[in-house]
Amino acid sequence: MRAKLSYAVTAAVLVFYFVLVGSRGVMLIQSGTLITVTFGVAVLILPVIGLWFLWKNTQFVRRANALAAELDAEGGLPVDELKRTPGGRIDRDSADEVFAQRKAETETAPDDWRSWFRLAVAYHDARDTPRARKAMQRAIALHDGRPVQQL
Repeated sequence: MRAKLSYAVTAAVLVFYFVLVGSRGVMLIQSGTLITVTFGVAVLILPVIGLWFLWKNTQFVRRANALAAELDAEGGLPVDELKRTPGGRIDRDSADEVFAQRKAETETAPDDWRSWFRLAVAYHDARDTPRARKAMQRAIALHDGRPVQQL
């Protein structure tokens, strides 16, 4: 719940910022000179890109959470079997061991979205966020029956 709340607050702050920046862009365009109109258009592009990025991220998180809920209902969520340091951080060797298991599971069932979901969690635990995201995107695509790209 805490993660959802912080995501919602961050998204709200970003939307407020995008509206603020967008209003400045409109004000520059209303000035009417060539330079201010050019800057105004350039300034309006930033909120558009930001809103697109926020939308895509929100869709990704919603889909990943839906997969997690479905996997949880099936009893297939990965169990947290990782060793922790005294400070609470995940032990790197432990994460690597679990990652090797998840990778082998995915290699034996490459078309199963569940194995890709668990691999994404293992990538995340191993602090490899880009690959975790790609693995989760593949899990989502497999679940939805869409064509998948190579990881």
